Amino acid sequence: MSATWIAVGQIGIVVLVLAAAHKPLGDHLFRTMTATKHLRVERLGYRAMRVDPDAEQRWSTYLLSVLGFSLASVLVLFGLARLQDKLPLDIGMSPMDPAGSWNAAVSFVTNTNWQWFSGEAAAGHLLQMAGFAVQNFLSAAVGIAVVSALARGVSRSGTDGRVGNFWADLVRSTVRVLLPLAFVVAVVLVAGGVIQNLHAHTEITTLAGQTQSVLGGPVASQEAIKELGTNGGGFFNANSAHPFENPTPWTNALEVVLLLVIPFSMPRMFGQMVGDRRQGWSILAAMSTLWIAAVGLLTWAEMAGPGLVPTAAGGAMEGKEVRFGEAASALFAASTTMTSTGAVNSMHDSLTAQGGGVALVGMLLGEVSPGGVGSGLYGMVVLIVVAVFLAGLMVGRTPEYLGKKIGQREITLVALAVLTMPAVVLIGSAIAVVTPAGLAGQLQGGPHGLTEIVYAFASAGNNNGSAFGGLTSGTPFYNTLLGLAMLVGRFVPIALVLALAGRFASQKRVPEGAGTLPTHTPLFVGLLVTVTLVVVGLTFVPVLSLGPVVESLS
Repeated sequence: MSATWIAVGQIGIVVLVLAAAHKPLGDHLFRTMTATKHLRVERLGYRAMRVDPDAEQRWSTYLLSVLGFSLASVLVLFGLARLQDKLPLDIGMSPMDPAGSWNAAVSFVTNTNWQWFSGEAAAGHLLQMAGFAVQNFLSAAVGIAVVSALARGVSRSGTDGRVGNFWADLVRSTVRVLLPLAFVVAVVLVAGGVIQNLHAHTEITTLAGQTQSVLGGPVASQEAIKELGTNGGGFFNANSAHPFENPTPWTNALEVVLLLVIPFSMPRMFGQMVGDRRQGWSILAAMSTLWIAAVGLLTWAEMAGPGLVPTAAGGAMEGKEVRFGEAASALFAASTTMTSTGAVNSMHDSLTAQGGGVALVGMLLGEVSPGGVGSGLYGMVVLIVVAVFLAGLMVGRTPEYLGKKIGQREITLVALAVLTMPAVVLIGSAIAVVTPAGLAGQLQGGPHGLTEIVYAFASAGNNNGSAFGGLTSGTPFYNTLLGLAMLVGRFVPIALVLALAGRFASQKRVPEGAGTLPTHTPLFVGLLVTVTLVVVGLTFVPVLSLGPVVESLS
C-alpha cells in the first residue's frame, strides 16, 4: 500500500471515530451541564468547599470564582514545585527554581502545559500526580464551565446577567465527564503498552550490552487526561514520541482521537443548550473545514510536496519516530496545534518550512478548529459574533445572534477578545527579538530563529504548549515572560467572554425577522471560515513572511 493511501486511511479512521462519538458524547455533555440533581460525591465536594451549587451567579461573580480558583491552583502548584524534594515519591528530584516554578504552575493551570523542563529529570511522581495531572483535569473543567456559561447567556432572556454556578459546573464536568473517560482510556493505554507504576529509576541492560537507567511512573493515568483535556504536558521530555507514552501506531491513532473528541463534540452540546441544534452543526462544519485543510496541507508538506521533502534516504523523517512515519506525525502535528493540546509525537523544529508554517498558523488562528476543551468553542462563538456584525455592515442585515442584538458594547467586548491573543504574541516576540536574553535562546539565527521565538509566544499566548524544539526557554527571561503570556492569553478572553454572556443574558430575545441573518446555513459557514482566516490570520502575515515564508523560499 502506498504512503498516500496509508495517510488517507489514518485520517479516515480518525474521522469515523470522531463522527461516531459526536452524538453520544455531545448529548452527555449537554445532560451534564444542564442537570438539576447532584450526585452524592458532588454534594460532598460542595460541602467541603462550602458553596451552594444551586445559587446562580451573575457573570462578574462567576468570573471572580474562576480567577480565585485559578489563583489558588497556581499557589498550590508553585508550592509543590518548590518543595518537591521534601515530599514523598520525590525520587531524588531537586526543587524547581522560583522562575521555573512560576512558569510550570501558570502553564498547567492555564491549560497550556508548556514545559521548560524535562519531566523525567525535574519532576517527582507526587508533583506529576498531585500537581500536573490534577490541573490537567481542572483546567479542562474550567474551559467547559466557561463555554457553558456563555451558552446559558445566549439562551436566557431578560435576566440580571446570571449565567450559572461556576462551582457546580467545575465539579460536574470533572466528575461526570473527565474522570470516567480518563479512567477508561488509561486502562486501554496500559493494555497498549503505556506504563503505569510508581517505580523510580531502574538499571537495565540493553540488547547491545550497555547499562541504562530507565524511569518508571504513573504515565498512563496522566497520558489519558493529557490528551482528553487538550493539555499536552508529557511525563517524559519526548512527550508522545516516547515509547512509554505512545508505544504503537494504534495508540498513536487513539491519542489523536482523544485530543479531538471533546472539542468536536461540544458544538452539539452548545446547539442543544441554546435550543437550536443547527447552530451546533454550523460550528462543527466550520471547525472541521479548517482542521481538514490543516491536516491535508501539513501531510502534503511532509510527504509529497515537490521540492519540500529531502531526496536523501529517510526523506522528511528527521525528528520523527519510525514506528509512526511521516503521515501519522503530520496528522498528530496538525491536530495538536489546531487544538490547545500541545502534545507532540515528533519534533516540530524538524518539520519542513511549510509544515512548520502550517502548525504555527494553526495556533495563530486562535485554536478554534476545534480548539481546546471549551476554549475552542467560546473562541468560535466570538468569531461568529464578528461574522454576523460584518455581514450586517456589508448587506444591511440586522446584527443579531440567536435573537440577541449585537450593539456597541457587545462588539467592543468581542473586538478586545479577538485582539488579545495577537497583542500577546506580537508584543512578546518583539521583546524577545530585541533583547539579548531573548536572542540567546535561539538555536539558529535568521528566519528559522525568528520562527522559534514566534512559535514559543504563539504557543503560550494560545495556551497550546507545544514547542518548536530549538529554543532554549528554561531561563528566567523566558520563564517569566512566557508565564505572563499564558496568563493574559487565558484569562483576559475568559473575562471578556463571561462579560459577553452577561450582556446576552440581560437582553430580551428578539424574534427573527426578514432582516435576520441565518447563522446555520452553508453560506454562513463559508463566511465564518473566511472571517477566521482573514480577521485573525492576516494579523500575522508580516511576521510569517519574515519566518516560515522566507525560509521556504530559501
